[in-house]
Amino acid sequence: MFARARDGRRSALDVHKPYPHERFNAGVTNGSQLFREIREAGYTGSLAVVLAYLRPLRAAGRAPVPAPAAPKVRTVARWILTHPDRLDTDDTAALAAILERGPQLAALTAHVAAFAEMLCERHGVGLDAWITAVEADADQADLHRFTHGLRRDRDAVLAGLTEPHSSGVVEGNVNRIKTIKRQMFGRASFGLLRKRVLLTR
Repeated sequence: MFARARDGRRSALDVHKPYPHERFNAGVTNGSQLFREIREAGYTGSLAVVLAYLRPLRAAGRAPVPAPAAPKVRTVARWILTHPDRLDTDDTAALAAILERGPQLAALTAHVAAFAEMLCERHGVGLDAWITAVEADADQADLHRFTHGLRRDRDAVLAGLTEPHSSGVVEGNVNRIKTIKRQMFGRASFGLLRKRVLLTR
């Protein structure tokens, strides 16, 4: 459905395959010539790889249309976490095709979208119903761990999804100060550390 980073080794030729396929079917079957043409297009691999790739095409007499490369997990996750209105047409179509083939992932996407709506619209009143719906979905074990954490801090989460005020600014400054402290540990006096905290925004 989509490619994991550890799935198989990708060849430098992969992204260029549509071009030699088209040229091969147009009658250009000389490996050296195709190698020169795709090298001008940015191919960085060797001639031997191109020749090895063309060998079965010559045996078949015609190059098949290459299948589109499977998107990486990180790419699919970005599509799921992005508001649909901000996805371009190609990404929307690719995500729809993936969700059509994977009901479990489609359900996960629906849960994520529902939580994002609560978060953006501050509809904290729907939190308990959302948690119940997720925990009733037996296929979402990873998401269950998230809901267990929400239950433990339910009051704080509900306030964050409902109230107009947030501790986000405070938490951001705490993280900023911790980062500066780690960077300067053992290298600066308290006075210099204080100046960095006050001057770094």
